[in-house]
Amino acid sequence: MDESAGDPLQLHRAEPAHPVLLEQLHWLGVLYWTLNADKDENDPELEKIRKERNYSWMDVITICKDKLPNYEEKMKMFYEEHLYLDDEIRYILDGSGYFDVRDKEDRWIQIFMEKGDMITLPARIYHRFTLDEKNYVKAMQLLVGDPAWTAYSCPAAHFEARGQY
Repeated sequence: MDESAGDPLQLHRAEPAHPVLLEQLHWLGVLYWTLNADKDENDPELEKIRKERNYSWMDVITICKDKLPNYEEKMKMFYEEHLYLDDEIRYILDGSGYFDVRDKEDRWIQIFMEKGDMITLPARIYHRFTLDEKNYVKAMQLLVGDPAWTAYSCPAAHFEARGQY
């Protein structure tokens, strides 16, 4: 993606474009699936993934002005570059948005996600999230174990876990 400070709700494609293949994301530890979002949590494929990867905790968040308290503040927080010490798993049930992740050379990769897309961002990867111009997403959040939503702003190189990444 380009490094401009433009509207985060817009696509930020570098010129010339440098498409990133799923294999490249996988090399960074980013996993991706396409599922049938109309089945929600009743999808056998989702259940299979949850069992294989031990995703035992689940909830659903709707991000839009009418549904998310302190919407503006939360959107700024989501878009601030950060990391978690645990994997971050998001399954888009409706709407769309962008996850941006840093590659090993510290360049941004913008990942457009829409209904049916599920992604796992590995612990320790710098990332951020924003909606697109539709300003709406409904996403399932999955975790191994209990939720521990402590985001660590960048730089976070002092964490041993970041050094392992």
